[in-house]
Amino acid sequence: MARLPRLTLPGHLHHVIQRGNNRQPIFATAADRQYLLALLADNAAKFKVAVHAYVLMNNHFHLLVTPETADGLPQLMQAVGRRYVRYFNDSQQRSGTLWEGRYRSTLIQVESYLLACMAYIDLNPVRAGLVPTAADYPWSSHGHYIGQRTDRLITPPALFWGLGNTPFAREAAYAELVHTGITLEQQTALTQSALSGWALGGAEFVGNLQKKTERRVSQSQPGRPVSKLKEPD
Repeated sequence: MARLPRLTLPGHLHHVIQRGNNRQPIFATAADRQYLLALLADNAAKFKVAVHAYVLMNNHFHLLVTPETADGLPQLMQAVGRRYVRYFNDSQQRSGTLWEGRYRSTLIQVESYLLACMAYIDLNPVRAGLVPTAADYPWSSHGHYIGQRTDRLITPPALFWGLGNTPFAREAAYAELVHTGITLEQQTALTQSALSGWALGGAEFVGNLQKKTERRVSQSQPGRPVSKLKEPD
């Protein structure tokens, strides 16, 4: 069966996952992570992609972004992917591929899933057993949103500004949101949608998306079971 093209539309929220080939580590040092973040910041500005959230895990990373143009997200991921592989191969004296093929992504409905996806991304290290709380992990955007640091990569979405009237109120509200966590149903939906490429949202949202693209945005066969796609480790 032919692989569907990626679902990418300007002005919409995209959840992106890039994984290491055969689940191999994509970072060897803290400097590697810093280099990838710098590449993301520089190229997000260049290609007009607003990055709302991220997490760098050992063998994959997640992004939550809104591209301004139709080509912005693919251009960002291509530029970052190529530059980082050259850097990593040189520093580790290795050759060959680093990524598991092309990145995975889909569109998600802002009103229903934006804050849930931000929490999902922040909680990746907790689910993986790397840290006890999201605030303990230095390689995600969580620290920016709770006031620990300022991250030049991050563009807060409008819904975040609505969490409070002051920076302190917003930071406290967001910290509580992540502490509360998300449901297993939300977690599964966010994982499966990104890995499968089907849009995530209500029927009206999906229907409106379909009017904007010839690419199918949801499974065409009603009632067909969704195959299980394992979340990156």
